[in-house]
Amino acid sequence: MAEMEAAPTAYFEGKFVPTGEAKVSILTHAFNYGTGLFEGIRGYYSKDEDEILIFRLQEHIDRFLRNCSLLYMDLPENREDLEGICIELVQRSGFHEDVYIRPVAYKSELSLGPKVKGVESSFCCWVIKLGDYVEINAGLDVAVSSWRRISDNAIPARAKTTGGYINSALARSEADQAGFDEAIVLREDGTVSEGSAMNIFLVLDGKLITPPQSADILIGITRNTVMELAQKELGLEVIERPIARTELYVCDEIFFTGTSAQVAPVRSVDRRLVGRGEPGPISLKLQTLYFDVVQGKVDSYRHWCTPVK
Repeated sequence: MAEMEAAPTAYFEGKFVPTGEAKVSILTHAFNYGTGLFEGIRGYYSKDEDEILIFRLQEHIDRFLRNCSLLYMDLPENREDLEGICIELVQRSGFHEDVYIRPVAYKSELSLGPKVKGVESSFCCWVIKLGDYVEINAGLDVAVSSWRRISDNAIPARAKTTGGYINSALARSEADQAGFDEAIVLREDGTVSEGSAMNIFLVLDGKLITPPQSADILIGITRNTVMELAQKELGLEVIERPIARTELYVCDEIFFTGTSAQVAPVRSVDRRLVGRGEPGPISLKLQTLYFDVVQGKVDSYRHWCTPVK
């Protein structure tokens, strides 16, 4: 798991404060009911430019605000404020390495009752150093979890709700205890949804296949990035369709995508080798291209990178 070396400053209750002072009461609604949602945003340090490039900041904040509407969260900060807070926290961090930014909206009211409408909301944000969250070179050994993915009509996976991540924690913990690196979770109908907290892609007969947006998945920004790069830069056909469990055992390549996972190849599923049991050529091409893009090395995608001195 990631080491939590936090920046000295966080944003809390409308101001920048020392991170150690950003604390909520045990009576806070979100603490008792899981009524919060968050984003995960990466910033990549460019040695050549001596600055951190925040990747797709605008898209992350857009998704964050859309999900706020789902939970009836009215924040005092607007879109420009939220983007500015993220940028300023990175500036204040003093870090000269890759970082992870965590904006959080939460029901801050000290009240009792499991509801979301009419409950006061607040915003906070923090930054930590973050390198590779999972192994991205040798390939991951993963297992299909016995836990099913939460459904859109129960706890929507498309919203990064704090309470909903219990589902991810159970799947990941089961995999850890069984000696695997990660988990793949299925929907109630038995088709593939995603990893414990990351999207999934299969390569089959030279085509890139991923579950559709209706498959109880997070609509990942890294997912969207990889799909665009695969089509425009590598000329690959990208297909969004339901994936049967057994396709995991017969495909040519598998990889995960996500802000934390980045592009992480899979080498085995349920102790069955994927392809040759090593990262495949398409996975590696996409991984290399992705890292070039996030580090600001590809001019045509430079607009995705927000520089922070």
